[in-house]
Amino acid sequence: MSNESDHDGSCTQGADGEILKPTSSPSQHRHRLHDIMSTSVEEVDEQVLEVTQSTTTSNSTTNHVRVQKTFKNLHEFSEEMLETEKAGLVERVYDLERQVLEQKDEIVCLKSTLADVLRRLATIDNSYENSTSGSGRGGIGTTAAGLGGTAGGHAVSDNVTAGGQNSLSSKSFRFSRNTLTRLNSSVEEKRFGRGPSRVTSSPSRVKTNLAQKAIHYSNGSLHSDSMSSHSISPAPSPSPRQPNAAAIANSQHALLASSGMGKRWSSTGDFISSPGSPSGTGSSGSMSRFSAKSLLNLSGNTSRQGQSHPYVQRKNDDDEYVKLYISGRPIVIHIPEAQLSTYEMTKVQPAPNKRLRLDWAYGYRGKDCRSNLYQLPTGEMVYFVAAVVILYNMDEHTQRHYLGHTDDVKSLAVHPNKLLVASGQCGGHEGRESLPHILIWNSVSLATLNMIGCGEFTGSINCLSFSRADSGSILAAIDDSPDKTISIWDWQKKEGGRKITETKCSVDTVVAVEFHPLDKGQIITIGKNHIAFWSLDQNGMLYKRMGVFETFEKPKYVTAISFTQTGDVVTGDSSGNLAVWKRGTNVISRFLKKVHEGPVFTICALRNGGFVTGGKDGLLLLFDDALHMKAEQIVEAHFGAVRVVAQGKGSQLLVGTTKNCILSGDFTLSLVPIVMGHTDILWSLSTHPQVAHFVTGGRDRLLQLWDSLSHSVVWSKDIGEPIHSVQIANGGDVILAGGVGGRWSVFDIVTRELLATYTDGQEVIQCLLFSPDSNLLAVGSKDNSIYIYQCTKIPHRFSKIGKCTGHSSFISHLDWSKDSQVLRSNSGDYEILYWNPTLCRQITSQSTVKNLEWDTQNCAVSFETIGIWPENFDGTDINSVCKDGEEQFLVCADDFGKIRLFSYPASQPKSLSHSYRGHSSHVTAVQFMHDGVRLLSAGGMDTSVLQWRVV
Repeated sequence: MSNESDHDGSCTQGADGEILKPTSSPSQHRHRLHDIMSTSVEEVDEQVLEVTQSTTTSNSTTNHVRVQKTFKNLHEFSEEMLETEKAGLVERVYDLERQVLEQKDEIVCLKSTLADVLRRLATIDNSYENSTSGSGRGGIGTTAAGLGGTAGGHAVSDNVTAGGQNSLSSKSFRFSRNTLTRLNSSVEEKRFGRGPSRVTSSPSRVKTNLAQKAIHYSNGSLHSDSMSSHSISPAPSPSPRQPNAAAIANSQHALLASSGMGKRWSSTGDFISSPGSPSGTGSSGSMSRFSAKSLLNLSGNTSRQGQSHPYVQRKNDDDEYVKLYISGRPIVIHIPEAQLSTYEMTKVQPAPNKRLRLDWAYGYRGKDCRSNLYQLPTGEMVYFVAAVVILYNMDEHTQRHYLGHTDDVKSLAVHPNKLLVASGQCGGHEGRESLPHILIWNSVSLATLNMIGCGEFTGSINCLSFSRADSGSILAAIDDSPDKTISIWDWQKKEGGRKITETKCSVDTVVAVEFHPLDKGQIITIGKNHIAFWSLDQNGMLYKRMGVFETFEKPKYVTAISFTQTGDVVTGDSSGNLAVWKRGTNVISRFLKKVHEGPVFTICALRNGGFVTGGKDGLLLLFDDALHMKAEQIVEAHFGAVRVVAQGKGSQLLVGTTKNCILSGDFTLSLVPIVMGHTDILWSLSTHPQVAHFVTGGRDRLLQLWDSLSHSVVWSKDIGEPIHSVQIANGGDVILAGGVGGRWSVFDIVTRELLATYTDGQEVIQCLLFSPDSNLLAVGSKDNSIYIYQCTKIPHRFSKIGKCTGHSSFISHLDWSKDSQVLRSNSGDYEILYWNPTLCRQITSQSTVKNLEWDTQNCAVSFETIGIWPENFDGTDINSVCKDGEEQFLVCADDFGKIRLFSYPASQPKSLSHSYRGHSSHVTAVQFMHDGVRLLSAGGMDTSVLQWRVV
């Protein structure tokens, strides 16, 4: 069909090739087409219909559909281009985030390495100054600004040396101008072949700035005026911004003196004057000023000096005995004849002029704690046991110790700058500072920067996490109270920190809390029956979204958490499954079922994007960044299940286990134990009489022989029953271990072979002790009896002589006289009795025993130990005492985690001592090594062994 032309007869071709006649002139037609092109789809339809009026209805419909399809295809194409562009943009953003994180890690590593170098240089510088001070030059107190990352500018103090070298001054972290001058000189000589250049910076201005930043934190117990030179015990609540260190120390001392309560720290050596004063760097000044205050260890009231003590009485100066009252019970103790004429009740016995320094801490707490093992860029790994946080350098085999806590450390978190550490503890026994709290401290100087939440928490702090997307400015903590509270802290805002918010987290156990590494204000908590995604808004409000498992198996516990490099959350659960939660959502995007047989305890994100998981089944599994399993490694069953995994140097892995071991290795080599310990209450220890070995035994049934020089386990043996007492024979060839059912066993010290077993009664064997001449063995039992054996030429053969009976309570301690003719015993009701061991009869005549000299000093109730009993002590508070071979020192261990060093004998009611912390529960045993220089202490429920050095 066609239309006639009005003018020149020219035609146009239709959409189907049909010839159409124009209805207007060519110019008009061009304008018409232009209008058509500029109209909408609906207008195009109308214009097409108008132009093609002569076209059939079917052709018109076809044209309309084709136009719509064209526009639809264009729209879909543009949408596809936008999606592609968006995906590419997201990928580029993820890549940029990854690069930024890698660069941050490199910067952090450089900062940490520099901080460690400065610490080591300060040690060398201090050693140099100490060596030259003997020629008449006084000690120079120097200070340096701390390397505290986001808490930058805080002063640091370090008294730690590697490998037992001379210690740093306990007052400051020293990096003096002398060191800088020597370094500059050596560099100039090497590079340019000329003498040292003059230092042009203003020393006075630098010194002023450093002095303003330097803060001294009192760590003193009034029982002592010393510090552990491998360890620093800063006071837990200093302000990083307080300007006057001397005022702080003096005010704290005045407060303590007025209140009658000593702080629970290891020394008073840092009660110093201002940094510029002559006594600011030496302990002698503080000793002379404050040693009189050490009377606080007796009654807490210095006004009693010169008066008779209510718990030690001597009615007349002519009396040959004193009465010691323990728990209200009078105990008659006879005075040796050599001291009758000079013994005065009001005389004060000074503390010894030597101190104890924590040399090594044996053990690790992996049995019931998580996220407690980290590798620092300086090469040290950080972990804890008892109240000690340990920084261990595996390459150099050295330890440093942070001793700021007053009770069990339960959690750790490392700041994103890898220099600062947060550690949380449970509640202690006495005073405000023993309440649950968090300490923020510098891992290089071991200086405390802040104490968080003292008085705010009701349970132990079992989870900690620094924020990561904002450079660690805030800290999240989980209070293991019945309400399981989560709290957010601005930890550097002020002294004590500022609590931003808190809310109830869960009715059930919370296993971990983690800040999202990329999304600011995003926090994830996991635990029993839940995973929760929290958002912290700008107003400090927390909002929670619970994780939705949908069709996936919901576990009883979500037990482990980590993050991919793109920000997805990876969790492990108690059923052995792994789940991936897409970033920004609370739903599972991927689910890997039954990766482990049993709970997944840990997920470690590797630097290359891969993961290592560890579980109760003892397996370590290696995954790539796409969660495809690549390798596996098995942890031997006697080490326990995998509790935590941390990446060490290169491909090295650090593995903490549920049996309190730390292993090192990778997926190509076997795992080697580097830290071992006990897993249940540690009751006893005994030192070797000739070499640097000692043996321990505990409720975990483990008998372990240790080397105190290499700080390692020689061998470990499960004897099949709990161990309550141990003793190495005088010849050093056999070990005796007392059990709980009246049975005691003899083991070869080299082969650990069981040689013989003996039974005395049906109660616990409390103590075992050989006579000095090695002819007799005394066995103290909980059945109130002492069993005497004759030793034979065969080390493991003993012949029973008889039984000493007369005590009204269990036997607690035994001592032999130096001539091996008399045995002395204490019981649970504080009796002190004497025995003729060959006849198994009690000696009732005091005149025959009061002048005897004793080979050991294990009995806590005796004339030599009168001064160790403060007025308010219960008879059960002191668990163990010992003296060194030279009889210079007496050490006692109590129920409050303290070790006190006295001069021997501590026979005066007013006997001063140095007090030290490190244990977090009752200290069950203390004993000197054969050389008299090293002391060992066993920590009972904290399962640790601490090795001290007399300095």
